[in-house]
Amino acid sequence: MSHHQYSRNPDHIRRRNVPAPDNAVMDRHLKELLSPAVYSQQAYYRSLGMRDRILTLSLMAAAVVTLLWHQVPSVNELTRMLHRKDMLWAKAVHVSRQALSERFLSFPHELFEQVLHELVPRLKAQWAVRNRPLPQSVAHGMKHFEKIWAADGELRMLSTW
Repeated sequence: MSHHQYSRNPDHIRRRNVPAPDNAVMDRHLKELLSPAVYSQQAYYRSLGMRDRILTLSLMAAAVVTLLWHQVPSVNELTRMLHRKDMLWAKAVHVSRQALSERFLSFPHELFEQVLHELVPRLKAQWAVRNRPLPQSVAHGMKHFEKIWAADGELRMLSTW
């Protein structure tokens, strides 16, 4: 009788990770970098017919950045975090998981795109004044690709070569 070995598919394994710990310095840097770009989109937010209720543009932007930066594993955990503490420029708020999920599904991506487009020139300017040599991986990539986009871990640089 043959015995079949089953390989484990990592996509089917339930991950039990938790959000990354807070970093006050990085949170302050993200707040300084992103909050002007987010708040400058308020008129566009209203022109799309979006109303300022609980899950506003600023709160959703803070939630998305927190979700990505802290590697929050689920909307459930993000909802718990929203209940417990302030996130970047957004104050703690009590919302249901369902309300947050629905807001993520209906929130216009153009708002986040506008924030990114506003940030790119600032990030490029900061990149231009850096004195560091190119990372080895970027130098290698430049030999093989027509264009490269890169962002450093501190979100201070976004550049194309």
